[in-house]
Amino acid sequence: MDTFRVAEAGGQAGNAGTHPGPVDSTGEAALSEKPGRSWVPATPPVVAPQAGSMGLEGSLQPSQPRISMEHASVEHTPIERTVVRLFALVGEGLAGATHSLLAGDREAARTLADHDEEVDALYSDVERLVYDRMAVEHLDQADLRYLVVLLRILPEIERSGDLAEHIARRAVRGLGMELSHRARGLVERMGEVASDMWRAATDAFVDRNPLGGDIVEDLDDEMDELHVTLTAEIASGSMPLPVAIEAALVARFYERFGDHAVNLARRVEAISVPKHP
Repeated sequence: MDTFRVAEAGGQAGNAGTHPGPVDSTGEAALSEKPGRSWVPATPPVVAPQAGSMGLEGSLQPSQPRISMEHASVEHTPIERTVVRLFALVGEGLAGATHSLLAGDREAARTLADHDEEVDALYSDVERLVYDRMAVEHLDQADLRYLVVLLRILPEIERSGDLAEHIARRAVRGLGMELSHRARGLVERMGEVASDMWRAATDAFVDRNPLGGDIVEDLDDEMDELHVTLTAEIASGSMPLPVAIEAALVARFYERFGDHAVNLARRVEAISVPKHP
């Protein structure tokens, strides 16, 4: 699976701990707040594991800093680096969860499920940094718009991390080995499309690309079709009822992940750089 293009990341969470998080009737992970900690620079971001890697064991290659501050002052750089690290962690979690589910790698899945704790901690850190920055007087219009957009996209990133965690927890239970062959193929493709959507949403934020929303929405059309097809496979009776119920939840998690990627890319348009012919 392609790696995500990300900038240098800042911010570092503490030790990961189990955080299953509640799930509502739609399969949507509830937003939970964690106490924040002081932000400190961290090592370059981890990236999504290559296909065939085992969860977090994939090759981790730092990329060169590429953040464009076209619509934000330099004081925002620590905030933005932390946000980009959040993008990277969620993308890595999703790719690893899909692999663990299909490969039946329960140990890697446990690690990934606990990995969501770092996402939650960074979420709290960057939210605090944004509020601290908004308390500064004499922010210009571009700076204020940038900070408001960050506050709108942060919950989307955190909830996407929860969804990746929920997929990993189904892998811990060995669900992937109980799926029908057709269902496994559909889940594999949903994981690929979800990763492509997340990469496009990440690039839209880093590059301030106003076309990012269109790219992600086109991919979301395929995700919706896959969701319908997998639901039909589940309803066909090809799997035992308990497996079918869990498979339906996994399908819903991928579909909701795609929706969050669309929302992210669309909201980033407010701080995007216009493209002139």
